[in-house]
Amino acid sequence: MLHHASFGVSNIQKSSRFYDAVFLALGYSRVWEDLTPGHTDQAIGYGPTGAGDKFAIKLRAAAAIPGGPGHHLAFAAPSREAVIAFHLAALAHGGVDNGAPGLRPHYGPHYYAAFVIDPDGNHIEAVQIPVVMTAMGRRKRPWQESAR
Repeated sequence: MLHHASFGVSNIQKSSRFYDAVFLALGYSRVWEDLTPGHTDQAIGYGPTGAGDKFAIKLRAAAAIPGGPGHHLAFAAPSREAVIAFHLAALAHGGVDNGAPGLRPHYGPHYYAAFVIDPDGNHIEAVQIPVVMTAMGRRKRPWQESAR
């Protein structure tokens, strides 16, 4: 449904160090940047290597204001190890723990995630949910009904 999303940030250098590290852990990278000195719309786009951006950080001259209660973005992780690496990278680069890596059975029986708060107060998550193949060759999540 979503094409892309972005967060306003108060310090593009600090935020880029944070997001470079957490996205590297998830297998994503910078796919474009505009860091022209003195430019008030400095921004960096992240996504799968060789593809367009799915997420961007954008410098805001005024203080960046994080989303309100209940607002967060969840990023797909290829493995549980990547979720752990995301969490460690976030904490090492100015993030705040908001939920250590682990299963979240209240979201689903195989929902494995970690939650952090970025340097501007935005809530982000890395989540890994396994996908299995049915006998009919269809992809499904473990909690979905069997293919009919």
